[in-house]
Amino acid sequence: MKVLYQTNLPGLNLLKRGKVRDIYDLGDKLLLVATDRISAFDVIMPNPIPGKGIILTQISLFWFDFLADLLPNHLITAKVEEFPEECQPYAEELRGRSMLVKKTKPLPVECIVRGYLTGSGLKEYLKTGQVCGIKLPPGLREADKLPEPIFTPSTKAEEGHDVNITFEQCAELIGKDLAEKVKGLSLAIYQKAAPYAEEKGIIIADTKFEFGLLNGELLLIDEVLTPDSSRFWPKEDYQPGRPQKSFDKQFLRDWLEKIGWNKEPPAPELPPDIIKKTQERYLEAYRRITGKELVFDA
Repeated sequence: MKVLYQTNLPGLNLLKRGKVRDIYDLGDKLLLVATDRISAFDVIMPNPIPGKGIILTQISLFWFDFLADLLPNHLITAKVEEFPEECQPYAEELRGRSMLVKKTKPLPVECIVRGYLTGSGLKEYLKTGQVCGIKLPPGLREADKLPEPIFTPSTKAEEGHDVNITFEQCAELIGKDLAEKVKGLSLAIYQKAAPYAEEKGIIIADTKFEFGLLNGELLLIDEVLTPDSSRFWPKEDYQPGRPQKSFDKQFLRDWLEKIGWNKEPPAPELPPDIIKKTQERYLEAYRRITGKELVFDA
């Protein structure tokens, strides 16, 4: 397997490079290519995680199918043979890690659902007893399950950190009707996916969805319920009142905290064992969710 840190596809119109995805503009469609880049604390690491882009794409494809009865999504096809002719010279590079999708107008908010108290939600709760304006019961500990999942939107920052906002602020940004709709859909997606994942040994502590509009229709876009957009905890190790083991990049974040990195570019080189252990966590999430194996060359 060829590790892919960055694409270079002459003849295709590169729209932007995100932290993980390279996005190409194909007129009324987009080509999303998930590279093996990994970021932490909003900084891209210098070393890729081999196969990560394939894992993320295949997990998203699983969930798009699983959630198809709840709402439409932006996927046209992930089969490289069905991509436009101008993509075909790059078929092998794109295989398994790319999606041809409808071009939508993305909403300017991240739609976050939290089922457990952790991360920025925990920090806010400890200060105020609330998360994004939602009052929570007193006495909750780190990683406690919330009485019910909550919708806690945030702004989308091109650079730096997203900022948590209240539902009212979300409504001001996108309109009350649309805000109500994405809140309802986000909670419905979580409430369908979380029990399935738990049966497979994964607790979805929190997750982030993105939506876009196309001809007035709301579509689920970007990636969905991956280890990059979610906190995945192994159910067998779950114990509230402390930080949890994870199948996501929390392992990498913990290592970066431990070495005392100041969270400013440039990021430090990742040792081979950290790369391998991070890859193993992503692979295990894929195995549990899909019930399939992905085999990569060492």
